[in-house]
Amino acid sequence: MDEPKSRKRRNFLTGAGAVLAGGMASKLLYDRNEHSLRGDVFIASASTYAVDLESKIREGLQELGIGPKQVSRKSILLKPNLVEPSRQAPQINTNPALIRATAEVFKRWGAREVFVAEGQGHCRDTDFVLEQSGLGPVLDQEGIEFVDLNHDELVMTANRSRFTTLGRLALPASLLRRADLIVSMPKLKTHHWAGVTLSMKNLFGVMPGVYYGWPKNVLHHAGIPESILDINATVRPHLAIVDGIVGMEGDGPIMGSPRQSGVIVMGTNLPSVDATAARLMEINPWRVSYLAASSGRLGAIAEGHITQRGETIRSLAQPFRLLDHPSFAALRT
Repeated sequence: MDEPKSRKRRNFLTGAGAVLAGGMASKLLYDRNEHSLRGDVFIASASTYAVDLESKIREGLQELGIGPKQVSRKSILLKPNLVEPSRQAPQINTNPALIRATAEVFKRWGAREVFVAEGQGHCRDTDFVLEQSGLGPVLDQEGIEFVDLNHDELVMTANRSRFTTLGRLALPASLLRRADLIVSMPKLKTHHWAGVTLSMKNLFGVMPGVYYGWPKNVLHHAGIPESILDINATVRPHLAIVDGIVGMEGDGPIMGSPRQSGVIVMGTNLPSVDATAARLMEINPWRVSYLAASSGRLGAIAEGHITQRGETIRSLAQPFRLLDHPSFAALRT
């Protein structure tokens, strides 16, 4: 019997991911010379989505030096992770409760507007994704606008880092011309290709599907690690808030299992945030090719260069199960 197409594709992605990760390591090497680069990261403990998430977000932002003065009259874009339209699997998408709480904090601090924007990579029916993920009803209740980045006006922008061969990137106008503050709000998840998917990988969702295809095929062919670096260097997001209350382990970013992690990770430098999140998963960030390559270029990932605020990594870290493949076993060392 022929192997199902979905499984064939998953096997291809896993194998190709191992090759790409190795290629990045040999091509770019690990640049541990971060010079004077430093990052501040805040870790909050949150056992469920029913706790007072607003206070958690507010405390974290203030610890990071963000308050009403930095937010007042600003247009704020919240970029969640909406991968699949499923309420039955809370480990897949950024939880609507965390998005609601974050929006409320910014609104109370006088933001001119707070809107949610995403360009999901799989299902093309945006209304269906919003409804089935549970986010649509929350946005309706709170009067928060949603912008479909897959179909936004395109602005051709110079690629600021050129890790890929793409000379220019097609970016949504809402990202470049409307938002004063771009907030990446991913899930804490493993990834069958990139190793982990956190705030940097989450920015794949700002790349318009009408230009890059579904699931952003142009970027897959250009190289996922390389594309992550190019997108982050060009977009230059301002803040990350990682939903790790319920994360995902195993065959992420869609088919993995839920992992009750009980954490929210926040920071203004995305490589520092993602390195901390990886350590909370007991994954070595130096072994994640795009994180290692971001060191000294986009930010600091060395633990000694990250000022840890809030809870400690040691108190909340737990090993996330990885796919049974030699390339993933190396992430532990």
